[in-house]
Order: sequence, then C-alpha cells, then structure tokens
Amino acid sequence: MGQVVATAERVVRAPADVVRAALADYATTRPAALPEQYSEYRVDEGGRGAGTRVHWRLQATPKRVREQDVVVTEGADGALVETDTNSSMVTTWTVHPADAGASTVRVRTTWNGAGGIGGFFERTFAPKGLARIHDAMLERLEHAVAPS
Repeated sequence: MGQVVATAERVVRAPADVVRAALADYATTRPAALPEQYSEYRVDEGGRGAGTRVHWRLQATPKRVREQDVVVTEGADGALVETDTNSSMVTTWTVHPADAGASTVRVRTTWNGAGGIGGFFERTFAPKGLARIHDAMLERLEHAVAPS
C-alpha cells in the first residue's frame, strides 16, 4: 500500500483574493463549479472556508464511486484543506498571485492506495483520472471568477 497523488494546476484570470474567496464559498460558487462527476452535494455545516462540512458523491469512473463527508480546514498560506472523514483522501487547494491580476491555482489530492496488483493500477491510472476531474473544476472556477 502506497500513497497516491493527483495534482492539477491552472492560471486563472482573477486576483488571488477573489479566487481564494470563490474556492472557500462552499454554499454558492463551489457547487456551481463542480463537474458532472460530483453529485448529491450538500453543505452540512458552515459554508465558507474553515469549519465547513460538506458531503458529495464523487464518481471517478463507472465503477469507482466515493461517498465523501469532507471537513474543511485552513493550511499554510491560506490553503484550503479538505479531509474526507470516510477515507484517507485529503485535497489541498492553494492560490498564489501570478502576473497582471491572475492567480495560479494548484490542487493536490492524496490518499492511501491499495496494495498488490490493484494498487499498481490505482497508482498508475487514478491520478490521471482525478487530475482530469480537477482540471474540469478549475476551468469552471475560472469562468465563475474571471472578468468578462
């Protein structure tokens, strides 16, 4: 059993404070930015930043579905850290200023993978699939925050 890591990064055409606020808005912006792999989304507590508790169903593949109950905390440099209480999955969102009012948004998800041959396939294919899901969300996030 080893740790599996999936990452995605995108330059978003909006200032870092605007992007951070949108990512921390679990009540309005987040559900609107989620791609179709997410369903059954609900805010159980809070709704803005640290202290928020949310639930969603993530269907990464037709056979790979996770019911996630997520607790949001704040990490270093104002990062949003989403910890799934049903598994070892942790997703960290960081936002840093880039040039001319743009921001670099990075998402990193880790979890403890399976062992054996199943674990080999998980470590090989799951990061690419989850990175595609993250890319889709980052694109939708940019549409939500970028000036027209």
